[in-house]
Amino acid sequence: MMPQSPISAASPPSVSTRTYPNGNPELQYNPPGVRNTDSAIPLHPKAPVMHHYDCEGPAPGDLAFRWIFGSSVAATNRDPRVQVVQYNEDSFVLRQNVCVHWEAPFTYLLFGNKGALLIDSGATDNAQHYPLRATVDAIITRWSQMRGRSKVPLTVALTSGEDVAQNQGLVQFAGRPDTVIVPRPLEVMKRFYGLGNSWPSGTGRIDLGDRVIEVIPTPGTHKDGVTFYDPYCDFLFTGDLLFPGRINIGNDKDFLASLERLKAFAATRPVKWILGGHIDMMFVPGKYYRRFVNYKPYERVLELPPAIIDEVIESTREVLGKETMLIQPEYVLFNGVSPDQRTRVWPQGVPNITPPFHF
Repeated sequence: MMPQSPISAASPPSVSTRTYPNGNPELQYNPPGVRNTDSAIPLHPKAPVMHHYDCEGPAPGDLAFRWIFGSSVAATNRDPRVQVVQYNEDSFVLRQNVCVHWEAPFTYLLFGNKGALLIDSGATDNAQHYPLRATVDAIITRWSQMRGRSKVPLTVALTSGEDVAQNQGLVQFAGRPDTVIVPRPLEVMKRFYGLGNSWPSGTGRIDLGDRVIEVIPTPGTHKDGVTFYDPYCDFLFTGDLLFPGRINIGNDKDFLASLERLKAFAATRPVKWILGGHIDMMFVPGKYYRRFVNYKPYERVLELPPAIIDEVIESTREVLGKETMLIQPEYVLFNGVSPDQRTRVWPQGVPNITPPFHF
């Protein structure tokens, strides 16, 4: 089926085929010298702009920067309370300032032709200390101006309603117009995604308008855990299930089954990166920040390659049924033990590098 024209009115005739990965340079709003994206258009267009989300390969984007990393004395920190990075014209990565909350969780804002999706809501409910809603509203307002929209319906969804580092900001969106908040209670959440009779084997959908986000049940760290897949950027948003840090397994059998389910899903979809909910690991292999630290100048990057799923599956099989922790270069598994558990056993083949002391 031919995709719709990327602009609803006064658009040039569509071409018979579209082989460009993210937009057609023959269309009038993509002049020479401008990046090959459908959104290279004037501000305040006369008609709503419709974007093509059916790409050949992942949509272009950029995460080549350093996250703000807090201060040794939190009260002296002057960084933004919410760091906003525009990955591309329809995808934003937001991070809570580590001096506002030590876990510094990530949230993700995605746009489609008919609405927007906010994945997770951070660790602080107080809008003065953590102005998530105000930040999201400002992004939506700007995006609406660029796309000629009077309003953009918003869906707020969580990778886990149990995870207090991802659900606290939800209250800021209560009563917001044109907003749907995915229910937190597990059984209600299942029905919302159409998974009442198929959990955890089925998949749900959130249609943003030509950008359909798939919802994969992934319990294991939390009973209600889900992963979101974006076919536009080819990202898996995994929350607490898989991220570069201290992964606290709640049920090791569920955790292993979810990873295997995620592996099978990824085998049928292109995956560029896995983006989790946190960063705990340092830039040296196997070393991580302890809890409650609000100064993290030597963090590892956020994104994980899809091949990490196979590695975590093997690591999970190693700790299955055991109360133990397992250190790996990109993550640490805690199974049935405290997240403050320590070990003197260092994994074979992993260089034991002492990171710089940062204050």
